[in-house]
Amino acid sequence: MEVAKESFTVMTDSVNKLFANKEPWQIVSVTAASVYASMWLWDILSDSEGICKKSRKTFFKWARKVPAVRRIVEIKMKKINDDYITEVEERLKTVNCIGVLPKEGLSGEDLIEEVNKQLSLGNYNWKDGKVSGAVYCLDDELRRITTEVYGLASYTNPLHSDVFPGVNKMEAEVVRMAANLFNGGPDACGTMTTGGTESIIMACKAYRDLAMERGISKPEMVVPITAHSAFDKAAQYLKIGVRTIPVDPVTLKADIKAMRQAISSRTCMLVGSAPNFPYGTMDDIEAIAAMGEKNGIPVHVDGCLGGFLLVFMREAGFELPPFDFSLKGVTSISADTHKYGYAPKGSSVVLYRDTKYRHYQYTVTTEWPGGVYGSPTVNGSRAGGVIAACWATMRYFGKDRYVEFTKKIIDTSKYIEDKLRTIPGIYVFGKPATSVIAIGSKDFDIFRLSDSLNKYGWNLNVLQFPSGIHICVTLLHTKPGIAEQFIEDVTREVTLLMKDPEKPVEGKMAIYGVAQGTPDRALVGDIVKYFIDSNYYIPLNTGEKKPPLKNNNEE
Repeated sequence: MEVAKESFTVMTDSVNKLFANKEPWQIVSVTAASVYASMWLWDILSDSEGICKKSRKTFFKWARKVPAVRRIVEIKMKKINDDYITEVEERLKTVNCIGVLPKEGLSGEDLIEEVNKQLSLGNYNWKDGKVSGAVYCLDDELRRITTEVYGLASYTNPLHSDVFPGVNKMEAEVVRMAANLFNGGPDACGTMTTGGTESIIMACKAYRDLAMERGISKPEMVVPITAHSAFDKAAQYLKIGVRTIPVDPVTLKADIKAMRQAISSRTCMLVGSAPNFPYGTMDDIEAIAAMGEKNGIPVHVDGCLGGFLLVFMREAGFELPPFDFSLKGVTSISADTHKYGYAPKGSSVVLYRDTKYRHYQYTVTTEWPGGVYGSPTVNGSRAGGVIAACWATMRYFGKDRYVEFTKKIIDTSKYIEDKLRTIPGIYVFGKPATSVIAIGSKDFDIFRLSDSLNKYGWNLNVLQFPSGIHICVTLLHTKPGIAEQFIEDVTREVTLLMKDPEKPVEGKMAIYGVAQGTPDRALVGDIVKYFIDSNYYIPLNTGEKKPPLKNNNEE
């Protein structure tokens, strides 16, 4: 105690001597500058992005301003952009494209014919069951019913609840049915959204606002590296910091110790995937929920991909760890009804343990001349047809059929996983929890296998860090012979690739390898932007020239 007092006395004497001959304004200026510098340094050191990442981004930003470097980058980027445009032109060469609204409209028959032409474009016949994910169910009777239901409700809008109370009732029933499936109690609630990304953004918005009410000015979320990119999108939209944690290199589940260490006074939410998109492994939700409960931090479980399989797996005869509201620490769940809920595209649910969380999701404006305005999700007006079609789908299937289809999908997934593990030259990432099976290779570039399988009509998802590909099994893959054909094609192509394992990947798949090896991630981001641009390009019959390449790095 005495030592501490002596140290404090020495320190204060030193400070007093330092400012002994200073004017009051000088003392105030130095104090203010010191406080500002300390806050600036604290912001850098505590920034969720990290000093190394920030430094690297700054270095490449300035490097690309060097004239010689800029010219090289522009030449390369122009080549990539031109290749994307050429690919679109090749894809659309058999159809006419329009850019000006025609003076006269088309008849109903002509319109249907035109729509069928548009839908027939592309190199993949997704009805054959060779596409990973994307289409989760193909039932002619269900399509007929949902088409009719959507038509009946196509011009309704739940924003006007007094005009369309039936649509609001259907949405409430979808949410209530989903909450019960995920073991929500009487206070469980939620909303429908347009998809998994919006469901995730809504949960992030709710927890950001809750954190700010608690006095956290710069909220951060803690997410595994395998968490869906929608969390990063939410962070960009909502200005939430992101602390990304690694996964266990063997199990590919979130590193619980790393998550615990990443928690700070700014943490507004913890995230776990059930399962994650890249590998289909499920994080230890039980441990994450306990961590959240102990620290008073909301826990969001992302079940967008496989949530509507997980809720039926136990009744289908499969064991799995707890992941839902049965765990006290789980405060919200996102799950896509348009995936394994088999509803038409454009529907998902975000669920909360209690209405107090859902209230933070809402956006309310009280001072607008147009009246008091409140909205539950991003959209104001929403498609009543989508809500009605989702409600009809769930009523059409019923629990028994969901359980039946879940068993078919999980059985097929396990068959594919077991067979893939027996093929020399490839390996399966982790232990898949539901329907996603990811594979890699230590002997050859796995993107070569993806390219080879494309020739047989297979369209698989490409992974990075490390390189991999995955197949997301749907009802289409449970048709007789589809899974067996996949294993046969993989076995044959792997055998051929192993004869020359050192050969580099070529063609379109080479881009993925280059992207992974490019340290300037902003450059990779620009390539993605040009690809997205190409999706909005149409070669008009008027001889329209290709759109000029924009330099996104000019100030």
